[in-house]
Amino acid sequence: MSDLATKKCVPCRGGIPPLGAEEIRPLLDQLDGWEAVEHHHLNKTFTFEDFVGALAFVNQIGEVAEAENHHPDLFLAWGRVGVQIWTHKIDGLSESDFILAAKIDALKEV
Repeated sequence: MSDLATKKCVPCRGGIPPLGAEEIRPLLDQLDGWEAVEHHHLNKTFTFEDFVGALAFVNQIGEVAEAENHHPDLFLAWGRVGVQIWTHKIDGLSESDFILAAKIDALKEV
C-alpha cells in the first residue's frame, strides 16, 4: 500500500494553483497504473470478472469517497469500472486526488 493511502484528503477551497508537471510526477510514481491526463485529471480502469464485482467495487469507492469528502467520477460497465479524479475547485490536480487514488487502489488489493 502506498504511503499516500494513509493520508487524509484535505478539502480544497479554491484560490490555489493546480499541481504542475514537476509536482505530479513523484506523486504519480507512488500509484499503480494511474494516468495523469494533460496534467488535469487522473484516470484508471479496473477490471472484474462480472458486473456484480464491478458494482460492489463502485460501492466501496463510494464509501471511501464519502469518508474523505472527495468524490471521483465513476463509470460502471460489465466487468469494469473507470475512475476519473480531479479537484473541481481548481480545475486540476491536488495532492488529495493522489491520496484518493491510492485509497482506491488499496480497496482492490483486499
